[in-house]
Amino acid sequence: MRAIDIIRQKRDGAALSDEAVRFFIDRYTAGEIPDYQAAAWLMAVYLRGMDERETSALTCALADSGAQLDFSFLGRTVVDKHSTGGVGDKTTLVLLPLLASAGVTLAKMSGRGLGHTGGTIDKLSCIPGFRTELARDEFARQVAETGLAITGQSPDMVPADGKLYALRDVTATVDSIPLIAASVMSKKIAAGAKGLLLDVKVGSGAFMRSLSDAAALAALMVSIGKSLGRRTVALVTAMEQPLGQAVGNHLEVIEALQALRGEGAADLRDLCLHLGAEMLLLADKERDFAAARHRLTSLLADGTALQAMRRFIAGQGGDARIVDDPDRLGVPRAKGELLANSDGYLTRLDARAAGDAAMALGAGRKRKGDAVDLLAGIRLYKKCGDAVSRGELLAELFSSGPETIAPAAALLETAYAFGDSAPQAGPLVLERVV
Repeated sequence: MRAIDIIRQKRDGAALSDEAVRFFIDRYTAGEIPDYQAAAWLMAVYLRGMDERETSALTCALADSGAQLDFSFLGRTVVDKHSTGGVGDKTTLVLLPLLASAGVTLAKMSGRGLGHTGGTIDKLSCIPGFRTELARDEFARQVAETGLAITGQSPDMVPADGKLYALRDVTATVDSIPLIAASVMSKKIAAGAKGLLLDVKVGSGAFMRSLSDAAALAALMVSIGKSLGRRTVALVTAMEQPLGQAVGNHLEVIEALQALRGEGAADLRDLCLHLGAEMLLLADKERDFAAARHRLTSLLADGTALQAMRRFIAGQGGDARIVDDPDRLGVPRAKGELLANSDGYLTRLDARAAGDAAMALGAGRKRKGDAVDLLAGIRLYKKCGDAVSRGELLAELFSSGPETIAPAAALLETAYAFGDSAPQAGPLVLERVV
């Protein structure tokens, strides 16, 4: 078996055997297949696609390229959640302590942000002392002892995906449904959870721009999860405008703390309750969706979820005092304002443009390894459907560098459109795939 033959087969539209997929991934991980051949193979997959069997074989090969965790000895269902990425998506910061307070065991491997979408590990890095990189054994031990742990991707887990993703990023092959599905699911399989909720974003601020593509990705990942023995549910959720009112790492931590008090942006709270209820069902903690949502609402209202956040932060070495004193996260040196230039109703707040503005402030990275200004971000005061008067405050912009404010404000201004009537609000959850 030769790499060039496998590339040729996929280039010509043939379905690859499981053995061919395994051979290619194993040899590439070992350094026996060079980057230029892997790049050619990725482009062939991007253009020709993969069927469900091939994608499942790719998922298994990626997962098997490194160490895997197994929590079956706990005797209870360990669950995880994955979002395909959006602007202002801080749901993980709310869901982990909220579900832990309901007795759910969670093991989550997360990533850093890339492009206009934020990463959970970057957000947690804002918390003084918080350890975002746990050794594999330490991660497993913390899940067993406390019922909750989160870590960045370990170098010894799914190394093949790490190599391939770096190559996809520079070969214009990131937005391929089978490659996305295999990348996501291989990490989830390796992390050891048996119940998995997938939040597949769709809209201007998501990698998936069309509902049909998002639904196809959701269905493929659910199918792969089930075929590999994972209880898997996917929700397709809207990402036409940013989620909540904060975009940027430390601002999103503050907003997550507000949500854990049962306060703050209604769209963020509603989505977290919906996602959380699905995860309670996956963990066998509830059998009815309405009852699960009611239970989580009560945990927000009585302070139980917020106390779980304190324990979570302290358990990973962080300063839990930030829960009551968010200024301990730091205070940005530079601040700017964006004011409305017309009267009317806000008819558009483009998530991609808002994400690009946050990047211009320093909140995101164009390439893996780029530095991020953890204090940079945007606080939104108006969302779609809100009435606006000329000169009214639309948003505040924050950064550690004053020179970033004006260009970022110019970008953010392009996100807004105004009209004479309020648009009809659409649902946050568009489809459920099981």
